[in-house]
Amino acid sequence: MEIRVLNKKDAVDFRELRLTGLQTDPNAFAATYQNEIEFPLENFEMKTEPTDTKFVVGGFDKNKLVCMARFIRLEGEKLKHKGMLVAMYCTEEYRGTGVAKNVVKYLVERAKKLEGLEVITLTVVTENIRAKAFYESFGFKCYGTEPKALFDGVKYYDEDLLYLEV
Repeated sequence: MEIRVLNKKDAVDFRELRLTGLQTDPNAFAATYQNEIEFPLENFEMKTEPTDTKFVVGGFDKNKLVCMARFIRLEGEKLKHKGMLVAMYCTEEYRGTGVAKNVVKYLVERAKKLEGLEVITLTVVTENIRAKAFYESFGFKCYGTEPKALFDGVKYYDEDLLYLEV
């Protein structure tokens, strides 16, 4: 397994894994497959190009991207002490192998090196007990629940709000 920060050269693989996640686990994301399938490759290139305020960590097996998570630092004087872990996804066949744990560990360690960063937040669908336990294993703590955070046209989903002090 290789864990590293993605770049523009990884945009095709990132797009493929992102679209897979939106198809296989649509309730875990605010975005939809129907919307993102229409995005040009340039959109995914922008997301994978690391900057001072954002980066994507990927987990690879034999050069195949199988897991990823994005970090986005908030901007503005009163918000720059916070960042968000978003768009976490691991293919089903690699769940439980440790790759997701290594991806999140790498993301948190890299984020900790950012000057002035104090908190990483994330949201997880309340029904996703496994994901919530996964994040809690890193020390994330729940500080609230947003009722009806997501709506798929049929059902509402609450989201738990988690944070980690770094």
